[in-house]
Amino acid sequence: MINGAKKRYDSLLNLLTDTGGALVTFSGGVDSTLLLHAAKAALGDMVLAATIVTPYIPKWEIEEARKLATSMKAKHILLDLPFPNALRMNPPDHCYTCKKLLFGTLMEAATDHGLPCVVDGSNADDLDDYRPGLQALRELGITSPLMEVGLSKQNIRDLSQHFGLPTWDKPSFACLLSRMPIDERVDDATLDRVEQAEVFLMKSGFPAVRVRHHGDVARIEVPHDRIADLATADIQRIDAKFKELGYRHVTVDLAGYTMGSQNRPAE
Repeated sequence: MINGAKKRYDSLLNLLTDTGGALVTFSGGVDSTLLLHAAKAALGDMVLAATIVTPYIPKWEIEEARKLATSMKAKHILLDLPFPNALRMNPPDHCYTCKKLLFGTLMEAATDHGLPCVVDGSNADDLDDYRPGLQALRELGITSPLMEVGLSKQNIRDLSQHFGLPTWDKPSFACLLSRMPIDERVDDATLDRVEQAEVFLMKSGFPAVRVRHHGDVARIEVPHDRIADLATADIQRIDAKFKELGYRHVTVDLAGYTMGSQNRPAE
């Protein structure tokens, strides 16, 4: 293990211990899983993992979070939240608005369970990206311990592998609103269609994938070094599945997928 990462992890434990108890926002991804692992080590029973259930979060991701929390022997709750009207038209600031709404619900849950704070899994690399949701967290007083102690994504993966956490090499994901055009109405059926398309591709050997929805056109993004693999896959089967889901045209983005590429505001 890299010495710097170990020192930062020790600082993380101290920081969490000082909270006296925390609700951990838990998606089951690489960041929140390490955060939950550390919180349990630092705080014991004064930790509660909470996962938001809403139509624009993939159902498979929620189920994975539930199973993972169980395997970690963590106290875990699912918080159901209907689709907020403020997000139906997928406004440009949907990430900020979403965080403000979701974390307000999480703060109420923390109070209900007698926990003094809510912590989230943002990491040090997020400071170099355009993350409007971070502003909402700061306004609400939500802390990001991984970020505060300077743990990068690679640090988190290295530590996760060291601790035997199954998420150490898990691809990063984002909510399904990131697949939808801005300023166009989002309905639950379209979200379900995109999720089914992505799950199909993941099961076909492409764990890191995005399906961008453009009406009757589906634009597939995979990492640049996997584009050739996608082109040589069973493209007829992929095309047939997408047509079955209601898409008329299926395209592949030749620029590939880069984490955070959709976060930047328009120039």
